[in-house]
Amino acid sequence: MLMKILPAAKKLMEENVSPGDTVVDATCGNGHDTKFLAELTGPGGSVYSFDIQKTALDHARELTEGLDNIQFILDSHSRIENHIEVPVQAAMFNLGYLPKGDKSITTESESTIEALRQLFHLLKPGGRIVIVVYHGHEKGKDEKDALYDHLSHIPQQEANILEYRFINQKNNAPFILCMEKTHNA
Repeated sequence: MLMKILPAAKKLMEENVSPGDTVVDATCGNGHDTKFLAELTGPGGSVYSFDIQKTALDHARELTEGLDNIQFILDSHSRIENHIEVPVQAAMFNLGYLPKGDKSITTESESTIEALRQLFHLLKPGGRIVIVVYHGHEKGKDEKDALYDHLSHIPQQEANILEYRFINQKNNAPFILCMEKTHNA
C-alpha cells in the first residue's frame, strides 16, 4: 500500500537523519514532530522547535517530557537564523493551523518562505526540508501557491524538489513538498 502523507513525511526524515544530527521543527504545533525528531537524533542530537503560540509549546513540552535534546523557541520560524548558527541536517514543517487550536492563527506564505530561505542556507549538502502542506483553508491556498512559485525557481543544481500527493482525494487533501540540497549547492 502507498504510504499516507504523515508516515511518508516521517519516512523522508528517517532516511536522512542520524543520531547526533541537528534538526528543526519549524512548526512545533502539539509537538508530535518535535518528539519524533528528538527520538531520531538521540541524546547527542539537537532539535530546535519553533512556534508562535505559547500554548503549542506548552503542549509539546508535556508530550516530550524526559527528552532533553530539544530547545523550544517561542518565535516565528522566519527568525530561525536569530536562534541557530550551526549547520542543520533536516527540517520539518506542518503548515496551516494548530490542531484543536485557534484556526485564525495560521502559517503564512511570507514567513514560511523566509524560513525556507534561512533553513536552506543552514542546511548541510544532502540535507532535507520536508513540508506538509495543508491548503484546505483560505490562507492555506495562498501559501500553497506562493510555495510553488518560490520552489519552482530554485535551480535544480542547488536542490531536488519532490511533490508527494494523492490526486484523487477530496477536500484539498494535504501533500508533501521535500527539498533536498544537492552536494554542489
